Amino acid sequence: MTDISSKMSASLETHIERMKQLTFWSEDLIVRKTRIWLEDRSIKAVLFYFDGLCDEKLIYSSILEPLMNRPVLREEDGGEAPDLLDLLLESVLTVGDIHKFGSLESGLQSLMSGNVAVMLDGFAQGLSISMAGWEQRAITEPTNQTVIRGPKEAFTENIHVNAAMVRKIVKYPGLVLKNHTVGRVTHTNVSVMYIQGIADESVYEEVARRLGTIDTDAILESSYIEEFIQDEAYTIFPTIQNTERPDSVAAALLEGRVAILIDGTPHVLIVPALFVQFFQAAEDYYHRADISTLIRGLRYFGLFIATLVPALYIAITTYHQEMIPTQLLMSLSAQREGVPFPAFVEAMIMEATYEILREAGVRMPRAVGQAVSIVGTLVIGQAAVEAGIISASMIIVVSITAIASYVIPEFDMSIAVRISRFFFMGLAAAFGMFGIFIGINVILLHLSSLRSFGVPYMSPVGPFNFSDQKDVILRVSQRSMKSRPSMFGKLNPFRQRHSRSTKRP
Repeated sequence: MTDISSKMSASLETHIERMKQLTFWSEDLIVRKTRIWLEDRSIKAVLFYFDGLCDEKLIYSSILEPLMNRPVLREEDGGEAPDLLDLLLESVLTVGDIHKFGSLESGLQSLMSGNVAVMLDGFAQGLSISMAGWEQRAITEPTNQTVIRGPKEAFTENIHVNAAMVRKIVKYPGLVLKNHTVGRVTHTNVSVMYIQGIADESVYEEVARRLGTIDTDAILESSYIEEFIQDEAYTIFPTIQNTERPDSVAAALLEGRVAILIDGTPHVLIVPALFVQFFQAAEDYYHRADISTLIRGLRYFGLFIATLVPALYIAITTYHQEMIPTQLLMSLSAQREGVPFPAFVEAMIMEATYEILREAGVRMPRAVGQAVSIVGTLVIGQAAVEAGIISASMIIVVSITAIASYVIPEFDMSIAVRISRFFFMGLAAAFGMFGIFIGINVILLHLSSLRSFGVPYMSPVGPFNFSDQKDVILRVSQRSMKSRPSMFGKLNPFRQRHSRSTKRP
């Protein structure tokens, strides 16, 4: 690679030629020559920026116009002329984010971030001026984590906009943001946010350490960072939470957790992450406690259905027919009389078909995606039953399972449940109910062994913490949620000091 860490020379023509060499004469590098007028003379200057990354109207009004239309140094300045770069920085250029740089490496890096580099003839330093003006997606509603009641804003691909959206919610001076750069080629901006005095700084230090160990060419999405910094790589269960909702990030920060913002993606990572938090939705805290508790209970019931119902059907119909009522057993036997496959093969065919249809529905254009779903669920299912390949009861089991998997609010956890479903189906086909119980124990032991940035993944269930049960399956009222989760908010455990009664005396 080209060495660009050398100090800058004082020759303007050398600056121009060297910058063109470093960008391999790329034609979107704009080189705008101009002059800075002093009281009795002028100095040559040049502006570097990449076409499409900067706002050209802002460049003219905030840089070129102040430099070209009036002398920089006047008689009233008196005495000897101050340092010209300091004068430009302090009293001429009407830009907020501006700083000096002393090497071509830092100057070129600022260009890649949407800044303008200003270099003067005879000076070995330059000015980096923030002029980012690329096109970006507007703030819209969340596409995945939708709510009926609550904020309707979602993150965008701009890291600065995302950080501002969080600050708009958490108006607290202790909200700290630390910037990092990851990726040798992409130089992706990564920001880590936490609240001073609430979050344990050792968690931030561990996040910063893991980010510093990443040695790769490119970071294109938050999943790149997630795979590099997660505690356990060989697990199907997510140990880092991601969200596209600013209010969810704000709530996590107020609990004492740490948020990781990545430029170029609308998904923000949250650490540490617990198993129970993947079954909590933002809307749980925007309804009354009794409604939220009911909905959350339905999610755990949906987890049971999505994970175990196909396996239970296989085990009971294959090995444990005595568990089925006689009338139902006769009905199932009549349905399966012409089916040439055992229950396990039948279930695998239907589950695999449904997964293919689900993936096709995601990848197909929206105009035909709905038609694919209708054809897959109605036409193929009905034709399979009429042809005697699949029994009607299996269609019901697979349909209920598919619907139940959508109850899980986090997509990553839903994928883990879908994978574990096939694991349980295989055990049920081989060992019946005994195999299902063995599989449950294996999954529980695996979950209990996981950690998320040092925090047990199954907390506060295992290890059990009674005080934190107020927000696991049950969700108590806001007045009763006086303390933060003990796993995160150790520095400042209380979110409410006093709760006054609203009842009339």
